[in-house]
Amino acid sequence: MNWISDSLNRKFILGTTSGLVISTLVFLLLYIPIYQSELEGARADTANQVNKLLQVSLENAMLKRDLPGLSEMVKKLGEQEGIVRVFITNPAGEIRFSSREGDFGKKLESPYLASLQTTHFIQNESQQELLRSINPVHNKPACKECHGPAEQNPINGILYVDYDASPIRHKVSTTTLMLMSAGSLIVILNLVGGWWFIHSHILRPVNQLTNASQELTGGNLQTRVDMQGSDELSRLGSTFDLMAERLHEKMLELEEQRGFLQALVDAIPDGIRIIDENFKVVLVNKAYCEQHRLEDRLEVGATCYGVTHNCNKPCPPTLINCPIHEMSLSKTPIKVVHQHHRLDLTTFEVEIFAAPMTIRQGGKEKTLIVESIRDLEKAVKYSQEQKLSELGRLATGVAHEIHNPLASLKLAMDATKNEIVVRNNFTDNIKQNFELIDDQINTCIEITGKLLKLGALPQENLELVDVAAAINDTLALIRWQADEANITIEEKYENETLRVLASDSEIRMVALNLTQNAFHAMPSGGILTVSGSVVEDKVQMVFSDTGAGIRPKDLPYIFDPFFSRRADDVRGTGLGLSISLAIIEKYGGTINVTSEVSIGSVFTVVLPNAQNELEGDR
Repeated sequence: MNWISDSLNRKFILGTTSGLVISTLVFLLLYIPIYQSELEGARADTANQVNKLLQVSLENAMLKRDLPGLSEMVKKLGEQEGIVRVFITNPAGEIRFSSREGDFGKKLESPYLASLQTTHFIQNESQQELLRSINPVHNKPACKECHGPAEQNPINGILYVDYDASPIRHKVSTTTLMLMSAGSLIVILNLVGGWWFIHSHILRPVNQLTNASQELTGGNLQTRVDMQGSDELSRLGSTFDLMAERLHEKMLELEEQRGFLQALVDAIPDGIRIIDENFKVVLVNKAYCEQHRLEDRLEVGATCYGVTHNCNKPCPPTLINCPIHEMSLSKTPIKVVHQHHRLDLTTFEVEIFAAPMTIRQGGKEKTLIVESIRDLEKAVKYSQEQKLSELGRLATGVAHEIHNPLASLKLAMDATKNEIVVRNNFTDNIKQNFELIDDQINTCIEITGKLLKLGALPQENLELVDVAAAINDTLALIRWQADEANITIEEKYENETLRVLASDSEIRMVALNLTQNAFHAMPSGGILTVSGSVVEDKVQMVFSDTGAGIRPKDLPYIFDPFFSRRADDVRGTGLGLSISLAIIEKYGGTINVTSEVSIGSVFTVVLPNAQNELEGDR
């Protein structure tokens, strides 16, 4: 805005001033000589009148031979105001009469020539500027007796009148100064009037348009100039307001369409990422951000290999199946498995379905790559949870079907026992049989009760779980398996209560997975020691076995889905430890492992102590 105003002001002021100054100078250059010529002419006319008078007087004095009278007349004339000197020379330039003493007999350096100007400015011996009027006294027939015929001597003498030029110069300077002042005033008035006109009718509207354009460029689509009037700039302002209104409406439509598109891709449960041919990420959805633990789509505009592969250049196509590279060779959808990096530099396995999408942008066709990214860890977790849920539901149904008949059988047996007692037929042998049956029924009821707890669905709200009881019940279910594998189970719990806020069935599932994992590590038998304690206000569960141990190179991958290296050479699912870690992390805990080949492994589960959390809520 300012630079536009300054530019127009500067151009207007410089142009107007230059034009007026040049016009004034030209006018002065033309006016001063004319004015000076007019002054000289006026003085010449006055001098001519005086000269005519002098000529008449001279002729009379010459005819009467009254030379003293003529000299007196010259002196009187030289005493007049504004006249410096009056003198008369003969045709040869010798002074014969003068108003100044001592001039008689002097000869002029430049005698009179008929071709010279009769009135002009000169400087005397004192450097005083004079206006000299030169008038010849022509020979007449009456003067023939003394001066001869006019044809031979046309001039009897030359009359010189020197006027003081300073008043004339002063008048010229004063008039010139007044003229310049008037011209300057006209210039100033023109500048002020022109500036006011330019500022009011051009600069102000232009500034309004400039400010509104800058606001519009900065994103303020509601800015308007609202100019009043019917001139060209006012009509331009109205057109600008209409353009801004239409632009605002279009931007609102674009925002709505963009919001709809973003909401559409955010509704997709799998991660969605769109990449251009330069490996730049164009669009992502909410699920993608959650998968990679990103904050508010920060990776849009970044490179795909920098965000998910932690590289500073594109992935080598010889080492990894790059969807962009594959699409450049064949425009068909592909499915690949990659390892992605999260924002915290942790890694996870993903399955990517990639397909090309052709759009038209900037008048040219452009191919984008649409990736649908599925977190394999979550997919495995959901699949396994569904499988476990079905198994749990089946186990619960079986346990329920067994539990109820056993309870009915116990009631019937108790009634039979009472009937026999009443009839006094209750012998010691019968008594022992009844006690054996009763114990076995109680054992079956207890086992089905534990199985019901193990297969129960997780509660939506956290519950208070007795860790020692949950582990003990779980171990009781698989002791038969330990006996068959020649494995000894030792349990060690501190006297204090070990309680956590979690799901009882999921804690039992973790205990079952870690126990079976230890069984697989001891195919030839061994000892599994399970202990529970409170360490630094945390509930700690330790599963220590004397099995084959884990090789150092396999240790970093044991919690990855589908990773399985069992010591009994049986191919497992590779999901037990992965699911156990997901359950423990969900409740704010950790699982640590230490292992030594041929000596055994120790898995340590740490969970927040429910006692501290309950006290913190009070």
